[in-house]
Amino acid sequence: MATVEKMPMLKEGYELISKELVRLKTIERPEVIDAIEEARAHGDLSENAEYHAAKERQGQIEATIADYEDRMSRAVVIDPTELSGDKVVFGATVTLLDEDDKPVKYQIVGQIEADAKKGMISYNSPLGRALIGRRIGDDVEVTVPSGDRYYAVDKIEFI
Repeated sequence: MATVEKMPMLKEGYELISKELVRLKTIERPEVIDAIEEARAHGDLSENAEYHAAKERQGQIEATIADYEDRMSRAVVIDPTELSGDKVVFGATVTLLDEDDKPVKYQIVGQIEADAKKGMISYNSPLGRALIGRRIGDDVEVTVPSGDRYYAVDKIEFI
């Protein structure tokens, strides 16, 4: 029997998927169905580019809906404010000191919420994987596309 891998995410990520799912089902799906019907009315489907484009878009929408429904069914919503401890875990906000002792701050989040520009990195990213389980004072070496990086864990917060 296959096991279902749970998918940790923050409340914000779950709400984002939920809202996008509603938008796809109530707006995008009906619009593409209307576009298919309109294109069908133009006659010969074998040379009807509008029909083929609408069918392709419908396939993309249905695949996205299925993906989001799957993610929501496997979601484990985590509230970082309810966590504590001295280790880096999912949801923790970690302040690191880089090689120049310049502080950088990241929150460990799910894949759907990850946005490095906002300081939110996926637990599956190279840095996220390297940080999980670390404690204050630990050194972290991570290989990223731009090369090797070295950090020291300075602070762990659950905010």
